[in-house]
Amino acid sequence: MKNLMLKLSMFSVCILAAISLKAQNQTIVKKYTRADTLRGTLTKERTWWDVQRYEISFAPDYMDKSIAGSNEIAYKVVKPNNGSVKMQIDLQEPLIIDSVLYNGKSKLKFTKNESVWLITVPAQKMAALNRVKIFYQGKVHQAKRAPWDGGFIFTQDSLKRPWMTVACQGLGASVWYPNKDHQSDEPDKGASLTMTVPDTLVAVGNGRLVYKKQNNNRTATYKYNVTNPISNYCIIPYIGKYVNFKEVYKGEKGPLDLNYWVLDYNLNKAKNFMPDQVHKMFKALEYWFGPYPFYEDGYQLIDASHTGMEHQSAVSYGNKYKFGYGGRDASGSGWGMKWDFIIIHESGHEWFGNNITTKDLADMWVHEGFTNYSETLFVDYHFGETAGNEYNYGIRKGIRNDQPIIPAYNVNAQGSGDMYPKGGNLLHSIRHGINNDELFRSILRGLNAKFYHQTVTTAQVENYISTMANFNYSKVFDQYLRTTKIPTFNYYIADGKLYYQYKNCVEGFNLPLSLKGNNQVLKIVPNTALQSIVLKPGQEQFFTKDAIEKMYYIKVQEGKL
Repeated sequence: MKNLMLKLSMFSVCILAAISLKAQNQTIVKKYTRADTLRGTLTKERTWWDVQRYEISFAPDYMDKSIAGSNEIAYKVVKPNNGSVKMQIDLQEPLIIDSVLYNGKSKLKFTKNESVWLITVPAQKMAALNRVKIFYQGKVHQAKRAPWDGGFIFTQDSLKRPWMTVACQGLGASVWYPNKDHQSDEPDKGASLTMTVPDTLVAVGNGRLVYKKQNNNRTATYKYNVTNPISNYCIIPYIGKYVNFKEVYKGEKGPLDLNYWVLDYNLNKAKNFMPDQVHKMFKALEYWFGPYPFYEDGYQLIDASHTGMEHQSAVSYGNKYKFGYGGRDASGSGWGMKWDFIIIHESGHEWFGNNITTKDLADMWVHEGFTNYSETLFVDYHFGETAGNEYNYGIRKGIRNDQPIIPAYNVNAQGSGDMYPKGGNLLHSIRHGINNDELFRSILRGLNAKFYHQTVTTAQVENYISTMANFNYSKVFDQYLRTTKIPTFNYYIADGKLYYQYKNCVEGFNLPLSLKGNNQVLKIVPNTALQSIVLKPGQEQFFTKDAIEKMYYIKVQEGKL
């Protein structure tokens, strides 16, 4: 939970993102800039090299609101380059690059275009492994209202002590360190984050602590390391008056190290609150999605000054130790007040968002729709199927249908905030239609196994679900991801015969409906053509507007067609 959102709403930490800037049912046409294209496109300056590892080192200046550091990028040449094609590095203003060192020896020249820095490199042979170390510094863009407006965060805890972190999903990790800022290329061999901070503070990063070194100038240096691939925007520093407690969780894949980093004055309530919610999260989500994807790097939950984000193996937490989202129920059903929204949602991103990452920001529904649905699955696991259905139906109130979930590709565009609740309702509708939780669970777990630590497109995810379910859901995905229309199921019953069809939908829309009652299941596959079947005795009562609409994100209309 992830991250990329524009506005908060009364409904959910993540539902509201982009939507409160828009009027309901009004489509916003954005004009994309040269900077959008440079950031969102896989240019020839990006595609000849593949990131293998980031080695980031930096020191923040709390008083000056600036940072200085370096990023040594290990990369593999995947297309021969005779030196005529430059290397594109992203670093956003007002930060500047000071110098670039090639393979630890020679300095390279570079130029700047928007927030893109083009480095002149020597000839590169196919499959060669090389390094560039980029030194940078300057004032840094600060978040105005994190995490919705991203950037570096210089703030204070409740005792007026320095507290620093970053939130940059959507805006991009290049807002605070130089990198190839495109979701399609994660460092295959992980990353390290080395932080030099005042020795009165504690620095925490992703993965595992490698060392802490006390310097002789009232500073201390902390180095953290992740071994798994990681999204640029998930590499995050946390700096403040942290204390730590830890435990080992017996997970599906074996012992999992859990570390909790909280502000010192939160220690007692954190010990009484966090482990219970984290254990319940793992029990539910490992059941539905498969083993936690980053056992090697452990799991950390870290106090943050904003609401929370899904930073891989270092989830940020700012829900004030309350159930719901800051004490509010996203669904209005009552079920949302029985668990901590941020811990469950943002941790759910470890599977969808961090394990499975979309190549283009436009496909972020894969992150947010599935993670939104992890909330329903959590409720279902701990409180039962009826509770899960009620929660999922309740979050539907946050759907605006203001614009399609999937926007333009290759321009770093983010779709409608509907990617959260509408994505979750899409998946719940598919699940009800399948009417086989063993199969549906195998699909969710299969996604995490098939695309383990990979970047994907929505087409890959859609095709996998259709293939494993042995049903072509392409028109169902088109309907909910690429239009703003809510399909209508029109039907009438005459002389024991059911007549039915879908309207207000894309041609060929065919969401299956499994309707239940009296220990019977009636499965039909409506489409845009008029169909009819003979009903068995008692099946007429399956067709109630309220029951159908609560299971499927459709409108139901009875009457002559």
